[in-house]
Amino acid sequence: MAIWNERIHERRTEKGITLAQVADRLGVTEATAQRYERGNIKNIPYEHMCAYGEMLHCSPAYLMGWEESLSEAIDNIYPIELKRFPLLGEIACGIPKYTNEDRESYIMAGTDIKADFCLRASGDSMINARILDGDIVFVRKQDMVENGEIAAVVVNNESEATLKRVFYYKEQSLLILRPENPTYKEQRYTNEQLNEVHILGKAIAFQSDVK
Repeated sequence: MAIWNERIHERRTEKGITLAQVADRLGVTEATAQRYERGNIKNIPYEHMCAYGEMLHCSPAYLMGWEESLSEAIDNIYPIELKRFPLLGEIACGIPKYTNEDRESYIMAGTDIKADFCLRASGDSMINARILDGDIVFVRKQDMVENGEIAAVVVNNESEATLKRVFYYKEQSLLILRPENPTYKEQRYTNEQLNEVHILGKAIAFQSDVK
C-alpha cells in the first residue's frame, strides 16, 4: 500500500498541479511542499492534509492510506477550508467564573467564521440560544455590541467571565447581562459598577458535538 507522500505525488502529477501551486495553497515554501512529497516531513499538519484533499479531489483518508480505493470529490459538494482559532479557556454560561487564557490550544473551524478567538462554554444559562455546556463559542473582538446581541463579557475587574445577551442604557448608566434560561437571574451593573465590566467581543458562532 502506498504511503501518503507517494499518493500526494501521484495525484498531483495526474492533475497537472505544480509544486509552486501546492506551496501557495498551503502557505508554505516550495521546498517544504517538496519535502512533503519526498516523505522527509513525517508529521504533516491536519489542515495541510485537508487542503491536499481539496486540491487533489480526493479524501484525506485516501491520501493517508486509510482507504484503499480512490473516490473523486463530487462537484456539487464543496469541502470546508479550515483555519486555527486560539482557544482562550472557558467562559461561564451561568454564574461568572474565572477564565484562564490558554493560548497554546486551538480549535479548527471553517474560514467563513469571522472570529478572532474562541471559548468553551461552561454551564446552561444560554440553552435557549442553543449554546450548551461544552460548546465552542467563536468571538469577534469588539468593545461594544448592539442591544440584544450575545457577548463574552469579563466582570469583577477581569477575574470572571460570562456569556450573556447585553443591554446597555447610557442615559441610565445601566448595563444588563441577560441569560437565555429562565432559571437564572439577569445581572445588572450601574454607575461605578460599570468600571468592573469589559466586553471581550461579540459571539458570532458556536460549535456543538453531536449527542
